[in-house]
Amino acid sequence: MMSPSFNHTLWHTLTAEETTKKLRTDAVRGLSVTEANRRLAEEGPNELTTTKGASWITLLLSQCKNVFVIILFAAVIMSLVMNHTMEAGAVGIIVLLTIFLGFFQEMRTEKAVEALRTMAAPTATVIRDGKQREVTASALVPGDIIVLVSGNRVPADARIETSANLKIEESALTGESLAVEKNKDTVKDPASPIGDRTCMVYAGTSVTYGRGHAVVTATAMKTEFGKIAGLLDQIDRSPTPLQRDLDRIGRILAKVALVIVAVVVAFGLYRDQPLVEMLLFGIALAVAVVPEALPAVVTISLALGVQRMVKRHALVRRLPAVETLGSTSVICTDKTGTLTKDEMTVRRILVDGETIDVSGTGYDPAGSFLKSDSAVQPTDALLELLRGGTLASDALLIHRESGFDIQGDPTEGALVVAAAKAGLKKDELDDSHPRIGEVPFTSETKRMMTLHEGPEGHVIYGKGAPEVMLPLCTFELRAGKSVPLSPARMAELAAAAGTMASQALRVIAVASKQSSDLANAATSMTFLGLIGMSDPPRAEAFDAVKECRLAGIKVIMITGDHPATAKAIAQELTILDGGRVVTGAELQEMDDATLERDVRKIDVFARVSPEHKLRIVTALQKNGHTVAMTGDGVNDAPALKKADIGIAMGIAGTDVSREAAAMVLTDDNFASIVAAVEEGRAIFGNIRKYLTYLLSSNVGELLLMAGATLLGWPLPLSALQLLTVNLVTDGLPALALAVDPHDGDLMAHPPRDPHAGIFSRSITILIFIGGAWSMLVNLAVFWWLTHHGVPLEGAMTATFLSLVLIQFFKAYSFRSPEHFPWRPFANNWLNLAVACELVLLVAFIELPVLEPILGTVHLTRDHWLLAILGAASIIPVLEIGKSVLRRKR
Repeated sequence: MMSPSFNHTLWHTLTAEETTKKLRTDAVRGLSVTEANRRLAEEGPNELTTTKGASWITLLLSQCKNVFVIILFAAVIMSLVMNHTMEAGAVGIIVLLTIFLGFFQEMRTEKAVEALRTMAAPTATVIRDGKQREVTASALVPGDIIVLVSGNRVPADARIETSANLKIEESALTGESLAVEKNKDTVKDPASPIGDRTCMVYAGTSVTYGRGHAVVTATAMKTEFGKIAGLLDQIDRSPTPLQRDLDRIGRILAKVALVIVAVVVAFGLYRDQPLVEMLLFGIALAVAVVPEALPAVVTISLALGVQRMVKRHALVRRLPAVETLGSTSVICTDKTGTLTKDEMTVRRILVDGETIDVSGTGYDPAGSFLKSDSAVQPTDALLELLRGGTLASDALLIHRESGFDIQGDPTEGALVVAAAKAGLKKDELDDSHPRIGEVPFTSETKRMMTLHEGPEGHVIYGKGAPEVMLPLCTFELRAGKSVPLSPARMAELAAAAGTMASQALRVIAVASKQSSDLANAATSMTFLGLIGMSDPPRAEAFDAVKECRLAGIKVIMITGDHPATAKAIAQELTILDGGRVVTGAELQEMDDATLERDVRKIDVFARVSPEHKLRIVTALQKNGHTVAMTGDGVNDAPALKKADIGIAMGIAGTDVSREAAAMVLTDDNFASIVAAVEEGRAIFGNIRKYLTYLLSSNVGELLLMAGATLLGWPLPLSALQLLTVNLVTDGLPALALAVDPHDGDLMAHPPRDPHAGIFSRSITILIFIGGAWSMLVNLAVFWWLTHHGVPLEGAMTATFLSLVLIQFFKAYSFRSPEHFPWRPFANNWLNLAVACELVLLVAFIELPVLEPILGTVHLTRDHWLLAILGAASIIPVLEIGKSVLRRKR
């Protein structure tokens, strides 16, 4: 039986022999087929599992939890009970539209664990009964001996048994940009992060170089990938600020509606009015309180915002996440491939006693050599250095339609690209200096030697770590000649290599020797120079980070990379701005309270795991921040889902990160986040505009109906007229406000407080000013006409006209809820909506064939004029209110 304690064994702290003994297997023969089958039955297949997702029925019913939808459902049922089928049908259509829009959106979201499954290796090479054979990856069990070769996907977590130049690319799991050298040497530190466990390989990573054997230590959900899948299952997405605000508004309106209905019905019964009539009027008041078009308008406007954001390279997968961008106060971003290009590039060269900088980024061979910021031609010494580095490399530079790329090791690729910038092409060098022998790189020697036959005879080139190559050199190339390398000069070169390394540069030393004796190459070599390279920041990331700072958004780097590398990149991008750099090991020592206290002072987190990222995001959220998390690897998925807005990379990102995120950048450009935030702020501004407009309109309708009742007057509007105002004349202008042109200084302001709600105190006051004035005007029109011989139907028609017109005027005024709209007609969609509704309004009032539908009658010119003048009075009232409120602020 396999021991349950194996789940918690720190395999990297055990020797290879201890591991095979603990797993009761043989490093040479592996498991027997019989034992493997027994363990498979006991442990289960090597597949990721998760809790069953919500059924389509559950998703459909979840859309009905919205407070507004519940209220409208109640109104539909009451209308049907009282045989008012037209009113019930109109409201029912709006309810169904809202439910199904949300339902189809939700059906596309929960696929993260399914994407994890696609990343698992379909087959694996395993040794059983002493024979090498290929099996499905799902058949692997702990104790199996797996064979690792270049190009393979690692099928399970495993402990290295043997290795030869083995390198594993783990960026999807750790964020580390370079392939990691692997060997069987035990890592004694039990707290070492995944990226530092050089004796372990993990499921879902890839073998980029060399070969090896490893014993499987964990399969399925017990692997590091499996733990991430489990984390995704455990995380619930928090509601967005808009969802919280709308739910709060809905609850308030529901309470207000119930109170008002109860008061009015009680008041009517006190005056001996029929119960059925009072209940009908109560439904009309409920209709007046609840903006029936609001759920549909919010959903549709967010969908329109999504379409605009697609044009700015941001694909939003969850509609409510659109407005969350507007309140984002912290962006937690990965380094590799997000802020940087994920392409090693030579940045600095020390040759012939001089320091040369190299321009250009990535694998594009466009760039120049700089000395004191001035371009210089490559010297003979520089050409010899680059020639040696390139000839001792196996990488190739490839020109594709999409741009330049490399085939092979990224470090060697950087050398080949640097040589190409100097006019030295890899294929031409290989032709003129064919390789006739080599001593390959190993993790023990940390160097590579190659023997070439050149025009001037045999030459050996070597490259490797400076601390390895310098002791092999007794000469240095200076002014075209090999001069003796003194101990003092060697110390200077070692110090220079250390300085370059402290600047987050990966340093390679190159040397040569005129000889054909490859066996004795590691003596009396000539030092050619030092080459420093790094994964450079994206050019556009500089402006993007600056823009975030101007917009009051803090950028925090969270990466699995080395602290020195992360610090240097953060300083270069100005992310590190007086804050701290904290490692995963240091973070592990912090309790949650300490992290919540200190997180505001930390700019960079390095060497972190998925669990760390979750803690960081949670700590920031507990500090009141709206957190956006960017990332592209599997390691980012849990934090992407937990964050208020998860942002994945669309090109370089894994399926896992894309499915867990709320938004995907289609161009993998960090700068697109700034555009998305700006669009999010614009969308929220427009949401506030039409909410202000809708609620002010509904307050006016509510006060009109309640005021007439309390005064003992007849109802100034029928239930169908009131419903028409809510659904049609309110809805279309509100939708037009959703695409209102935004102000040009959106990114010059700090992010809004997500806990402050949609409405400020001044906006709330303005809503009630507009509603109160609308009530007064419409009551005045209704009273005037009923007291001057106009039949009730005519007075109700004129009141209906006045109410519609006053809300058209409100729509233009609320284009700027706090300032005068200096360009009132800049929104062509609003102009079109109002024009269309004016045509319909005239038709329903003046065309006899349509009058019975809403119970309207023909109005005289004086009646039209009275309604228009009364409605137009709302403009000066609202503008005076804005002015007074501005002065008070």
